[in-house]
Amino acid sequence: MKEDEPDDPPSADHYFTERPRSASARSEQRFLYRGELLTFVVDRGVFGSHGLDPGTSLLIENLTVAKTDRVLDLGCGWGAVGIAAARSTRDGTVVLTEVNRRAARLARLNLERNHVENGEVRVGDLFAPVPGERFDLIATNPPYRAGRPLILELVTEAPDHLTPSGRLLIVGKGTQGILYYQKWLEEHWPGTVEVLGRRSGYRVLEARLDPSTRKK
Repeated sequence: MKEDEPDDPPSADHYFTERPRSASARSEQRFLYRGELLTFVVDRGVFGSHGLDPGTSLLIENLTVAKTDRVLDLGCGWGAVGIAAARSTRDGTVVLTEVNRRAARLARLNLERNHVENGEVRVGDLFAPVPGERFDLIATNPPYRAGRPLILELVTEAPDHLTPSGRLLIVGKGTQGILYYQKWLEEHWPGTVEVLGRRSGYRVLEARLDPSTRKK
């Protein structure tokens, strides 16, 4: 449930398909997070099958999590963002959600590989796996190929799943319409929107429900 990797072969389905038909071809990926080497199993039919994509990498670089935060990694793929968050919120919890069942299995495996005990993976689309639950942080690199209506549904429903001082972090690039979503957030959210990071056409947006919690 992420974006920005080489297109799959014509016979393959999109990575946000619930049950990918692509032939499995697992491999291992690694990256450093705050001096710690994290290791992951990835696979075809899942976003980021060739490694950590630039958007997700930028999102992780701009991820700030308090030790007791409750975090939602929405559309977790093979779990890079959620596992990084779990490393920062040692006394908090992380929920990773994913509609792609192959990706969800990988995320569970990667939680084990990285000895994450404060995280869990749930299967389902958008906020369906977390009904009535609220989080201090929602982080997402959403499936832009799924279309604008789905992304607008995500940002519309996000406030209902945030604590009063909660934050939404979303990453995207110009060709994915991130400037459109930035403007939409600025017009519809009761808080303020800030660009936390930019690189190679990507930007990470942070939207807060309570403007008074914004860092000076």
